[in-house]
Amino acid sequence: MSFRGIYPILPTPFFDDGQLDLPSLRRLIQYQIEAGVQGAAILGFMGESAKLSEAERRTVIETVVDEAGDALDVWVGVRALGTMGCIEQAKVAESLGVKSVFVAPLTVQNDEVLYTHYQQIHEAVSMPIMIHDFPTSFQVTLSPDLIGRLGKDGICEYIKLEDYPVGPKVTAVRKASDDTIGVFGGLGGIYFMEELQRGAIGIATGFGFPQVLVRIFELFESGQVEAAQKTFDHYASLIRYEFQPKIGLAYRKHLYHKRGIFSSPFVRHPGMHLDEETAVEFENIIQRAGLTLDSSSQQVV
Repeated sequence: MSFRGIYPILPTPFFDDGQLDLPSLRRLIQYQIEAGVQGAAILGFMGESAKLSEAERRTVIETVVDEAGDALDVWVGVRALGTMGCIEQAKVAESLGVKSVFVAPLTVQNDEVLYTHYQQIHEAVSMPIMIHDFPTSFQVTLSPDLIGRLGKDGICEYIKLEDYPVGPKVTAVRKASDDTIGVFGGLGGIYFMEELQRGAIGIATGFGFPQVLVRIFELFESGQVEAAQKTFDHYASLIRYEFQPKIGLAYRKHLYHKRGIFSSPFVRHPGMHLDEETAVEFENIIQRAGLTLDSSSQQVV
């Protein structure tokens, strides 16, 4: 498996008028490179993919691939009402140079239908396919047996696993797939330590301080498990706060705007924006964790 480590799920920046902000997108990619991550995942939920036109999706992919160069693996989110729509998105992404796609299931609770969905996408492209397992948002539960079958049959090589309870499912997926599926965590990073201890090979999530996740992962990978746990525990309150349903994207855009990476914290409709009291509350929690809004100086414990 060639993917391993920290792959932030990135927001899509817009100007105040709601139009794509490509200079900010390029600054965001440079920030991720400086943070030491292994890749960037775009056009997922946090990328507001459903609010972009197909032309805008293509522009975002082209811009990120160009800016990332050889420094980051680029993953692209794929979701459509039918398999053919997903195939089209995956083929476009591959043609533009991305390394993988993380693919949502169809909204059909049937293992054979879902197996065929991923099989047909796999047959249409040559890059690795990642399953996006997020029942809370997709309203479909992917069983460990189905995931294991997709892995052992060589159809899907990775999974972005965001299904509760996380730890038991990581273990069940690894067992059902005979470790042919590489497990990446998600869910804002709130279970990152448990995911690693259960055998996850990294995380793909939108936490706004990727340096923290990089530090935890590097400590764990080097065998310094207790140190990794201490670092995780130190930032757990911030990780918990930032990963709030409905408003998490607004927190992350506010953060990048305050750092001078985004020109605007604009979220396309429908979506929440931060009120002044909530923004101050968020910034206070960042300070409590010993971090700053400065993009150039993040001392991670």
